[in-house]
Amino acid sequence: MTDTRTLRVLEPASGVFAYYDGRVPGLRLHSAAPNWLDDGAYSLGIASYSVVDGSEAIVFDSHISLDHARAVRSHLEGLGVNRITLVLSHWHDDHVAGNAVFSDGPIIAHRQTRNALAANRDKLESGDPPISPLVLPTEIFDDSLMLTVGTRTVEAVHFAIHSADGVVLRLTDAGLLLAGDVVEDTITFISEAEHTPEHIAELGRLAALPFRHILPAHGAPERIAGGGYDVGIINANRNYLRRLLAGEGRDGTPLSAFVAEDVAAGRIGYFEPYEAVHQANLKALAAAGL
Repeated sequence: MTDTRTLRVLEPASGVFAYYDGRVPGLRLHSAAPNWLDDGAYSLGIASYSVVDGSEAIVFDSHISLDHARAVRSHLEGLGVNRITLVLSHWHDDHVAGNAVFSDGPIIAHRQTRNALAANRDKLESGDPPISPLVLPTEIFDDSLMLTVGTRTVEAVHFAIHSADGVVLRLTDAGLLLAGDVVEDTITFISEAEHTPEHIAELGRLAALPFRHILPAHGAPERIAGGGYDVGIINANRNYLRRLLAGEGRDGTPLSAFVAEDVAAGRIGYFEPYEAVHQANLKALAAAGL
């Protein structure tokens, strides 16, 4: 079992809930050895989300364990929800680990998400910790898909940012974007270094969408609880990638200094564990010849 005692339920907007865990100093959930759950998710803080109207809910990402997913479902059922649709932001392990808990309803994902999950099934099911069973999407889309939850309309939109299969949810009635991993606070994690120029361009397209607030999977819990970020987080993430491609940051400058201007402007915060992400990003770009 995975400990869920530090899981917090936040409500950043009416009928929108964030299931936030992590950023707890000195605490690890799985093991002392490096692993994707502690080092890629819990240490940085992670949230999945739900959009609720009446007896219906859309859940955006199934969280980092089956127990976390069960806690999400228990919260929704306590609100009177009896119809749940799961939408996946992308295929990475910390966003799909709880899929099995929602397997009695539709599981919607981008076509590339289903393909990536199928191609990486053995790796995910034998990982540390394993995602077993890995439940695949039941419905797919390409560019965008309109969904309804009760009387609310939610649009799933594809953006090739962070991962080629990235998806955001747009809630037009709330002026809100649920962002998955397309942006992060403090910095974006580069998982497909060779596609970084495309990711930068896609961040520009994302910033042009009409919205007031954006809720990332990896961010500061107090910012999420307070309603989220504005377009500044997109601009900060895009600026970070642009500067890395221009060769900046390779002189040993710590992340705290590298992003100081964006932090001072309030576009992002500074969270020390992202220093390791910054170093990983620099190595990934170097390995890709960028």
